[in-house]
Amino acid sequence: MADHTYDLVVIGAGPVGENVADYAHRGGLSVVIVENELVGGECSYWACIPSKALLRPGAALRAAQHVRGAAETVTGTLSPADVFGRRDSVVGDYDDGGQVEWLRSAGIDLIRGRAQLSGVKQVRITALDGTVVEVEATHAVAVCTGSDPLIPPIDGLADAKPWTSRDATGATEAPESLVVVGGGVVACEMATVYASLGTAVTMLVRGSGLLAGQEPFAGELVADALQGLGVDVRLGALTTAVHRTGDGGVEVTLGDGAVVAAAEILAATGRAPRTKDFGLASVGLTDGDWLPTDDTLIVTAETNAAVPWLYAVGDVNHRALLTHQGKYQARAAGRVIAARASGDPLLTDPWGRHVATADHGAVPQVTFTDPEVASVGLTEAAARKAGRSIRTVEYDLAGVSGATVFSDDYVGRAKLVLDDDRDVVIGATFVGADVGELLQSATVAVVGEVPIQRLWHAVPSYPTLSEIWLRLLETDGRA
Repeated sequence: MADHTYDLVVIGAGPVGENVADYAHRGGLSVVIVENELVGGECSYWACIPSKALLRPGAALRAAQHVRGAAETVTGTLSPADVFGRRDSVVGDYDDGGQVEWLRSAGIDLIRGRAQLSGVKQVRITALDGTVVEVEATHAVAVCTGSDPLIPPIDGLADAKPWTSRDATGATEAPESLVVVGGGVVACEMATVYASLGTAVTMLVRGSGLLAGQEPFAGELVADALQGLGVDVRLGALTTAVHRTGDGGVEVTLGDGAVVAAAEILAATGRAPRTKDFGLASVGLTDGDWLPTDDTLIVTAETNAAVPWLYAVGDVNHRALLTHQGKYQARAAGRVIAARASGDPLLTDPWGRHVATADHGAVPQVTFTDPEVASVGLTEAAARKAGRSIRTVEYDLAGVSGATVFSDDYVGRAKLVLDDDRDVVIGATFVGADVGELLQSATVAVVGEVPIQRLWHAVPSYPTLSEIWLRLLETDGRA
């Protein structure tokens, strides 16, 4: 018999789990959330927030250095101790007391411990002291456990105990040298951080460019900037072996026989679902797998038959591994769980708040390198692969008045992917300093399917970086 019964059991108290719990509770359900680490989760303490806190000092310093009148007064370098200290402050010194208090004020119960599914709507929770609690859900269980860094099967890498993203964002000292294996978002952001702190950084990228999946010019401009910071960016570099040396450093062997030595190594090659030893077999699923879902976030088995009481929200469903998309999914999932519990089988909602349809073609993302990369929707390559009839338009961001005011030597580029049949924007990419703040306008254009003719009437203020919208429309020439 269960020790506790709730309408909804949420496993994982990161931003995703918190939102599922909150929206379901607002819908009238009793909710408990289970967490075995800090309430607030990966994003708050080991990913989004600390990484951006580490990136900001370097970006601010370089911004001043590129503006005559300010540059003359900026003569020092970053203090790693101060940068790490600011990071600690931003993450609340790794104390989740405030988040716990929010759960209490929201009427959501918290059980600390490691959760496992133990049957249909059954969850077994093992506390740190070994105490076991059995909890039953009357309506649903939501899995919001996120993902873990993936350690690729490179000879000796696991034994060398490499840094993962958690180690990189949680470090208290900058190593003298660092090898970064990978060329994606984490790799590029952490290379930027440590190069800014004076670490000699080498990036080993198996592919032909950085930020695969983005427009090619994005990776090219970021690579140029990293090299400008002193990073040794090696493209087409296959890492074949890693071992720790007697002095605690690492030696990395490449496919061509070259050896790179460094004080530390960061594995930044992807993510794996946090479902290992999770009890999925008890409900007919496979431990360690991603949990695919439909647009209402209900888990679907390999046969596409829904598991009607089990939801997977955030990274763990592999739809879009981004905190903001996970929170978006969570709002939908919380609403749909409450609606189904109330007996509304049709989920009547003219605004589509019960589904996470934006995951398919309107996902915004910012890579906080310097320059930033901000994108939403489809790239040109993805649109063509999907068989869409498209045209594209590009413009040098340095050519808008706002960029001239922003920096004496602004570097950036923008691109729109336009659907020829409907004459709407289906993809946008901006590269440049502070372009993350341009992204919401592009996201609204994509999600709202705003016709190009109407966008001409969305007048950008002058002189701002937003003027790029006018220049892109002029270049497209479809007045």
